[in-house]
Amino acid sequence: MIIVENLSKKFPGKQVLKNVSCKIEDGDIFSVIGPSGIGKSTFIKCMIRLLKPDSGRIEVDGANIADIEDEFELAKARRSFGYLFQEGALFDSLTVMENVSFGLKYLTDIPAFKHSAVVSEKLALVGLNNVENLKPAELSVGMKKRVALARAVATGPKYVLYDEPTTGLDPVTGEMVTELILDMKKKTGVTSVVVTHDVKLALRISTRVAMLYDGEFTAVEPPEKFQRLMNPEIREFIEISSRQR
Repeated sequence: MIIVENLSKKFPGKQVLKNVSCKIEDGDIFSVIGPSGIGKSTFIKCMIRLLKPDSGRIEVDGANIADIEDEFELAKARRSFGYLFQEGALFDSLTVMENVSFGLKYLTDIPAFKHSAVVSEKLALVGLNNVENLKPAELSVGMKKRVALARAVATGPKYVLYDEPTTGLDPVTGEMVTELILDMKKKTGVTSVVVTHDVKLALRISTRVAMLYDGEFTAVEPPEKFQRLMNPEIREFIEISSRQR
């Protein structure tokens, strides 16, 4: 599991996270909601140590990765995670095969002659076949998301972090990504952390939903209980989000 205790992060002129705490159990789909720019992405970037917290603990399977300084040890800790970036972040100059196998080269001991089979397996997992030789420019937006997710899970991570997975997508593609997250949990049992301003997505997929407001979690509850909470900031956010659908 992941235990976050008193996580704080400040940027010049702004305290983004203030003593944030939560526990993410194995098998959870844990969603963090809140408006854009509130610090949701900062939260998961601290979790994988793309950003170093100013204070607090991030305990991953018993090890506090917040304090790791050695780059080799940090790289080992990151092997537990897959990360789906908001824009996919595929390498435009590489083929789908090369994109998905990228982490296999640097984060696993899987021999090179097996990479092709692993890539095909992960692409099939996200519903893609016979795309290995295509470049990202030849893919639709939805296909790019699928390839990015295949890359995120190619190394067999225990945890997958999703950064605004439905942002900028049309309703049909957004629905596809929603089903993809649920399908990934069903097929692999992976633990997921999703940051999003899409309330509908969070309430549908999550085992628990957290609201980040003014640098803190104002609530962490299962979806059915979360949507009944009367906190003013939660009610306002849900109501505004409903009007924008």
